[in-house]
Amino acid sequence: MARGAEFFGCEHAILCGAMSWVSERNLVAAISNAGGFGVIACGAMTPELLDAEIAGTKALTSKPFGVNLITMHPMLFDLIEVCAKHEVGHVVLAGGLPPKGSIEAIKAMGAKVICFAPALALAKKLVRSGVDALVIEGMEAGGHIGPVATGVLAQEILPELAADIPIFVAGGIGRGEMIATFLEMGAAGVQLGTRFVCATESIAHPAFKKAFLRANARDAVSSVQIDARLPVIPVRALKNAGTEAFTAKQREVAQKLDDGKVDMGEAQLEIEHYWAGALRRAVIDGDIENGSLMAGQSVGMVTAEEPVAAIIANLLDQAAIAVTRMK
Repeated sequence: MARGAEFFGCEHAILCGAMSWVSERNLVAAISNAGGFGVIACGAMTPELLDAEIAGTKALTSKPFGVNLITMHPMLFDLIEVCAKHEVGHVVLAGGLPPKGSIEAIKAMGAKVICFAPALALAKKLVRSGVDALVIEGMEAGGHIGPVATGVLAQEILPELAADIPIFVAGGIGRGEMIATFLEMGAAGVQLGTRFVCATESIAHPAFKKAFLRANARDAVSSVQIDARLPVIPVRALKNAGTEAFTAKQREVAQKLDDGKVDMGEAQLEIEHYWAGALRRAVIDGDIENGSLMAGQSVGMVTAEEPVAAIIANLLDQAAIAVTRMK
């Protein structure tokens, strides 16, 4: 993990995935304080809200942390300016190809740029574009997902690019043995999200955490796209009434497209706003029936509410034992 730890300026190259409403100041600071690398999920925040969240995180930790920005955010460049104001050292761009000028704007403020690469060809394109590191995330992950499994992506991308750029593997990682495997393949570190949802420091509603503790891997299912025209990225979440509600939402937005009431960009934003609202209902309000229970397939390995430091220590112990076995 030395390469990844040096890249982030932390002790252990374990990133926390940016989970809207969950990856806020308390969890982010706790992960950084425990030697990992916390990442604020900006999501649909305004520049003013992000400004306050970064300041709030700084009040809780003196350790490095990053900010995850959604590429389709209409105020992306304003959000980048907020990160520059606070001298954020690492910015993660998620949700699609970085818009023109965004990578340059982040690097101009002296920060490192990390992007998601769901395929080898795109990974190579991003490296040529000047990104400083990549996250390869498989379909086992929670939230927005791609179509390829983590293990396949790792086999495709790590042998080709790991020598050139730090690569962090994500999706379905719940134990240290799997971390050791990806490090052995050339990864510089890993990213976990689901594993941290039930951390003591997580502000997720007790009902949301209880749903995670009850769930197993099969409960975390991918959403279905009902209209090929709609730019819907599949989302993995625990199945509930909210899953069916999303199907109805897609029909509603498709009808607006048919009627000419929205264009494709507006349609995509409407879908994203739906997810932000549905996730908030579950995470903050505790409505686990109608809200979105975004979770990765590793949810079955979340068996207790425990402090972040204990989670990271346990993962590292498991990884160390696995490395010893490999020798």
